[in-house]
Amino acid sequence: MTMRKTYTPERALLFVAVLYSEEAFYEKARERLAEVFGEPPFESRRLRWDHSEYYRDELGWPITRRFMAFGRAFDTASIREVKLFTNRLEEELSAGGRRRVNLDPGYITEAKVVLATTKNYPHRIYLGSGIFAEVTLFYTKGCYRAHRFTYRDYGTPEYLDVFHRMRGLLRQTLPRVAGSA
Repeated sequence: MTMRKTYTPERALLFVAVLYSEEAFYEKARERLAEVFGEPPFESRRLRWDHSEYYRDELGWPITRRFMAFGRAFDTASIREVKLFTNRLEEELSAGGRRRVNLDPGYITEAKVVLATTKNYPHRIYLGSGIFAEVTLFYTKGCYRAHRFTYRDYGTPEYLDVFHRMRGLLRQTLPRVAGSA
C-alpha cells in the first residue's frame, strides 16, 4: 500500500458577514476587523435582512446584512480562532446587555463557502473550543449552490452574487497554490 501525499489547502479568502441595525456599530466592527485582518478590498452593499425575527430583540429593527472580504491569503485551519475573535468582538461592542452586531466569519475558495459557528447540527464539523464549521455553498456548473441545510438567505440571488464577486477577487488577487484544484 502506498502512502497518500498531502497537499496544501486551496487558496482562500476570509470574509465576515455582519448583521446590525445601527450603522455606528457596523463601523466600529469594521474598524476592529480591519485592524486585525487588513483593510477589506471588498464590501457588499447594504442588504435588507428580514429572513426571521430571531435577532430582532437583540440587534433592533430593521436589520441590515453586509459582507466584507479581506485580501490576504487565508489559512483555512485558523477559522476557529477567527470565530473566537469575532465572538469576543461582539461582546466588546455589546451595549445595554445586548449584542449590537452579529459577526459570522467564513472563508471562500473557488470550490466552496465555509461558515464558522457556535451552533452544532448534524451536518457541521467540530473544530474545537466550541466552534463548528459547515460547507454552506458549493461551486458547480459555473455557480455556487446551496445545500439542504444552507441558511435561506445564503441561497438568495443577492447573496450568491456577493459570493461570486468575492470569488472573482480571490481569483484576481491570490496566486494558485501548488496541488490545488
